[in-house]
Amino acid sequence: MKNHQPRKRFGQNFLHDPGIIDRIISSIAPTPDQHLVEIGPGQGALTEGLLASGARLDVVELDRDLVPGLSARFGDNPLFRLHEGDALKLDFGALADANKLRVVGNLPYNISTPLIFHLLSFADAIEDMHFMLQREVVQRLAAKPGGKAWGKLGVMAQYHCSVDALFDVPPGAFNPPPKVVSAIVRLRPRAGAPEPDRERRLRQVVSAAFSQRRKTLRNTLRDLVDVQQLEGLGISPTARAETLTLEQFLAIADTLASNHE
Repeated sequence: MKNHQPRKRFGQNFLHDPGIIDRIISSIAPTPDQHLVEIGPGQGALTEGLLASGARLDVVELDRDLVPGLSARFGDNPLFRLHEGDALKLDFGALADANKLRVVGNLPYNISTPLIFHLLSFADAIEDMHFMLQREVVQRLAAKPGGKAWGKLGVMAQYHCSVDALFDVPPGAFNPPPKVVSAIVRLRPRAGAPEPDRERRLRQVVSAAFSQRRKTLRNTLRDLVDVQQLEGLGISPTARAETLTLEQFLAIADTLASNHE
């Protein structure tokens, strides 16, 4: 695998910094009684440390050229199981057993958001997720109301999960070095499955509210709720979407439900 050329189409940047690898493993803190899933193990930089914990490990690798090297390096370990294919199409619920899954991955930018929401469809089978993403994406996932980073991604992710930005990872920790700073984020699915109808309404409200960030809610939400309903919720019609909390977005979404009763 040392001769493998990172592929742009897979967004490959291989982690090689031992200090960063150790810090990621320490943040995850895997134990022997746990079941881990690593998405995109690449050349196995994190894989080795995850297996050293004594936890069971499923890995999912899309690049078929990396599969023989991973098999040769880790295939004799009974705790290791390799799945060749696209994580976006994988049934993570089928991997789960008595133990909930702890998911780990260094995710390419182009699939990070769809993959996180694919995984959230299996939230009842997942204990937590630790991902390396572009720092900008982590900032959006972990954002709070009132700032430019607060938007649809943060609202929807935080509806499903508690989100913690852990630490930054510099470009020099990778080969080849990416043009952006990366960061580690932890997502813990909230207890209880979200109601599909409520989630759909929330997505509708958030999409409309953030469709034109500079406009007020009076304008962006006019097809969904009226001014009197916003005021009844204690929300100013002249406010902008970035000032609202998740709870306020949910209150508007719940008003949509009552409008259709």
